[in-house]
Amino acid sequence: MRLQSSATLADPTALSRSRAGLGWGLLGVGAFSFTVPFTRVALAGGGMSPLFIGSGRAAIAALLAAAALAITRQRLPRGAQWGRVAIVAGGVVVGFPVLTSFALTTTPASHGAVVIAVLPAATAVAAVLRGRERPPARFWITAAAGSAVAVVFAALQGGGISGLHWSDLLLFGAVAAAAIGYAEGGLLARELGAWQTVSWALVLAAPLMIALTGFSMAQQSPSGTAVEWAAFAYLAVVSMYLGFFAWYRGLAIGPMAQVSQVQLTQPVMSICWAALFLGEDLTWPTVVGGLAVIACATTAVRTRLGHSAK
Repeated sequence: MRLQSSATLADPTALSRSRAGLGWGLLGVGAFSFTVPFTRVALAGGGMSPLFIGSGRAAIAALLAAAALAITRQRLPRGAQWGRVAIVAGGVVVGFPVLTSFALTTTPASHGAVVIAVLPAATAVAAVLRGRERPPARFWITAAAGSAVAVVFAALQGGGISGLHWSDLLLFGAVAAAAIGYAEGGLLARELGAWQTVSWALVLAAPLMIALTGFSMAQQSPSGTAVEWAAFAYLAVVSMYLGFFAWYRGLAIGPMAQVSQVQLTQPVMSICWAALFLGEDLTWPTVVGGLAVIACATTAVRTRLGHSAK
């Protein structure tokens, strides 16, 4: 007589896919984690203006995106999809790179990484509003708490609540821009494809970013050391484009709810890279502030995911 067990056995295929999704997601986040410190490296010598770095990296990535779209013969977005591509472009192609480039001219990379750590929670809020979800009150409380902690951290680092600098405001603006771009891009990727969405956003923003690059070069001819140019090349090729290939591939393999939480490790890695490459001190306020923002963001994201799964 054959005994039948009532236990549910794990599917090896599902486990393998889960590990693959997490692996690709971590690879993408790891690529993005160098963005803040490498922006500081590119700005270090003063030979490249923040406008050149913010627009130039997007212009180069747009050329790569146009080539990829042409070679693979991707179909054009249709109708209202162009408006949604414009929202993605405004957030992740124009807003985030340009605002962070200007902000990091005066603020340390570790400080910027802590403020940007609220991005996962901000993206969750944007997704909730865009998708017209009704999450529990706990979601809104933790999301608000994360934002408040980030503001207080920035203010205390500047010498008090009245010590918020314009660079902090630019960083918060960058977070808002990226959150809106990520949320809209996540929805649009279901229709156009993941890397295709980012590629079309880059191509759509290309005329503006090329014009801004030309304007910045007319104002100040870019120059820099080999290390500074290498950092700029990384921002253009990896942070602005190739990193999205791994990130969105991980989300596509899934489970998306698990893979998306990998993003919460990004500020920790960015702070470590700032200490390693820039020699910035890991002060207790930075460590505590980073952990507090990450904890709030983690709770907000998990609350939203748990509510959506019901």
